[in-house]
Amino acid sequence: MKKFIIAGLIPLLFACSAKNADENKDKVEQLKVYKTEMKVLKEKISKLESEVNKGDKKEIALNVNVEKLNVSKFEHFIQVTGNVEADKNITIQPEASGNIISIDVKEGQYVKQGDVIAQLNFSKLQNDIDELKAQLALSKTLFDRQERLWNQKIGSEVEFLTAKTNLEAQKSRLNSLEAQKDLAIIRAPFNGIIDKIHQKKGEMASPSVPLAQLVNINRVYVEGDVSETYLTSIKAGGNAELEFPAINYKTEAPIYRTSNVIDPANRSFKVRVNLRNPGQIIKPNLISIIKIRDFVQNEALVVPSIIIKKDFKGNYLYIAKKKDNKMLAKKVYVDVSKTYNNSSMIESGLKLGDLIITEGASQVVNGTLINIK
Repeated sequence: MKKFIIAGLIPLLFACSAKNADENKDKVEQLKVYKTEMKVLKEKISKLESEVNKGDKKEIALNVNVEKLNVSKFEHFIQVTGNVEADKNITIQPEASGNIISIDVKEGQYVKQGDVIAQLNFSKLQNDIDELKAQLALSKTLFDRQERLWNQKIGSEVEFLTAKTNLEAQKSRLNSLEAQKDLAIIRAPFNGIIDKIHQKKGEMASPSVPLAQLVNINRVYVEGDVSETYLTSIKAGGNAELEFPAINYKTEAPIYRTSNVIDPANRSFKVRVNLRNPGQIIKPNLISIIKIRDFVQNEALVVPSIIIKKDFKGNYLYIAKKKDNKMLAKKVYVDVSKTYNNSSMIESGLKLGDLIITEGASQVVNGTLINIK
């Protein structure tokens, strides 16, 4: 019985399946028709919009400022930090040891070369000198007598030579003691100012202990480290501009010398600039900014650095170019040689007379309609 029922249902299922297939086919065909009609309709709408707006559409020109490119002087400087030094800035130390019996100067006092700064106790030395002077007087008397006898052919040669030798030896010893006495008097080796006194009266002075600081800053020098990259472009005699921010002072001076040795630690060489300092406003160890010109070209094509942009092809800027009685922005690629202080020297890409867009360059693209203000 079941077999008969299944056999009867199979034809019915095939009939339904065929009907559904016909319906799906009709829907696909209808969808294609609608898509075609939609495409045609879009084309018609676009055509009508173009016709409607054709008479009303007007391109708006962008206002820009331009500068005519001319030759000008271009200078490139390097800046390094320098430190002020003074050749006559010394620590005075006595050459002999002894108790300090007097300090004859004060801090800030101006002294001349040879002025007494301090004195050590030399009383024992003075006693030795007085005693030796007495012995020297006796030796001189004995020598004079011996010399007279010798001239009269009286006495032996040995006695004469002994008296002479004793006299000369005592003179030499007296000179030595006098020199030692001079060492006990400490004098200024040059004109200057006593900047610091390190010891006090009554303390023990010795060659290893600083006594005072003496400086003369009528002449100073500034020394700075410059990268070895500029070794061939910076020479002695070249001009240097110096700025001292702490005292708001600027001056210029020639480069005195450049060192002949490269520092292996930072790959730099020393540059020294000597300065006159009549007002003594420049102090040792003051920080200075040294500005040295390493390149100059009197006739160069120079543009503001801010208008130069860069893409994957290189550096470019915009110039104003006339086309069909319209002023358009034109993108021009350039080779930049050097840049300094917001100015760039152009090696190639521009020519004299080009109208460089200086204001509004960031709002234009190649072909933008522009209006020169």
